[in-house]
Amino acid sequence: MTRTSEAAARLLDEVERAVVGKRAVLELVLTGLLADGHVLLDDVPGVAKTLMARSFATAAGFHFSRVQFTPDILPADITGTTVLDLASNVPEFRRGPIFAQMVLADEVNRAPGKTQAALLEAMQERQVTVDGTSHPLPRPFLVVATQNPIESEGTYPLPEAQLDRFILRTTVGYPSESEEVELLTRRLDRGSDEVRLGPVLENGEFGAMQAALEEVFVDPSLRAYAVALVLATRESDQLEVGASPRGSLALLKLSRARAVILGRAFVTPDDMRAVAVPALAHRVVLKPEVWALQVAPEAVVQGILDSVPAPSWQ
Repeated sequence: MTRTSEAAARLLDEVERAVVGKRAVLELVLTGLLADGHVLLDDVPGVAKTLMARSFATAAGFHFSRVQFTPDILPADITGTTVLDLASNVPEFRRGPIFAQMVLADEVNRAPGKTQAALLEAMQERQVTVDGTSHPLPRPFLVVATQNPIESEGTYPLPEAQLDRFILRTTVGYPSESEEVELLTRRLDRGSDEVRLGPVLENGEFGAMQAALEEVFVDPSLRAYAVALVLATRESDQLEVGASPRGSLALLKLSRARAVILGRAFVTPDDMRAVAVPALAHRVVLKPEVWALQVAPEAVVQGILDSVPAPSWQ
C-alpha cells in the first residue's frame, strides 16, 4: 500500500505541473482510473479537461489517442474497419483510435447516437466486434470523455445506458484568483504554451497499482451502507429511476481506490461518502416535476447521502 500510495503521489505531482490548482479533482479522476473505470468530465470549455486526460496518459506512460467527436463521425472512424489489401487481395482489419490504453473522447455529446453506441461494447467488455470478429482492447483500457453542459445546439445527450458505463462524472471548475495568477506565472517562466511532462511510472506499474485495490478490506457494515445509499435512490420521491447495481459496485471500487491513494488497506465511511455523489448522480433520472424546478441530480444524491446514517468506522 505504501508503494502504491507513493506512486499515486508521483503521478499526481507530475500531472499537477500542467493542471494548476486542481489537486482534489485530479485525485478524484485518478480514483476512477485506478478503479479500472471510465471518467466523464462535464464542464465549460477552457478549464483543462483535455489537458488533464493527456497529462495522465503521459505521466502514466500510456499509449494515448484522442477522438474529436463531431456530428459526421462514423462508428468505423472509432473502432476501425475491414478493408481489402490490394497487394495480397485479402481482407484486413485496420484498427481505429479506440485501440489505445487511454482514449480521450472529446466532446462526446457532439456525435449522433449510433456513433456514441460504438463505445458501449468497448467500455464494458473491453473488446470491439467488427464483421463478426471480436478484437480485444489493450489493458488497461480507460476512456476519459468530455462534454460541455452549457451548449445544446448540435449535440446529442448521452443516453442512460451510456452514462452508466462511466464509473464517475465530475466537473473541473474555474481556478481561484491565486491559482489563476500562478497559472500565468508558470506560463511566463516556461516561455512556451506547452508543458513538457514525462512518464513517472515504470512499465506495468499502473496495473500493479490497480491490482492493489483487491487487498483493501471493506467491512460488512460498509457494504451494507453502499447498498443502502443505492436503495435510497430507487425509493426517492424525487427520482424516476434510481441507481442500478452497477452503482453499488462503483461505490465499492472507488472507495477502495481512494483508500489506496491515501495509503490505507481498509475503507472508511468517509471514503464512501467522498465518492458517492460523483459515482451516483449521473446514474439517476429526475422526475419531470423535479427537473422542471431545475433541481440538480447531484443535489438529490447529496440529500440522500445526508439522510442515510453512515456506520461508525470505529
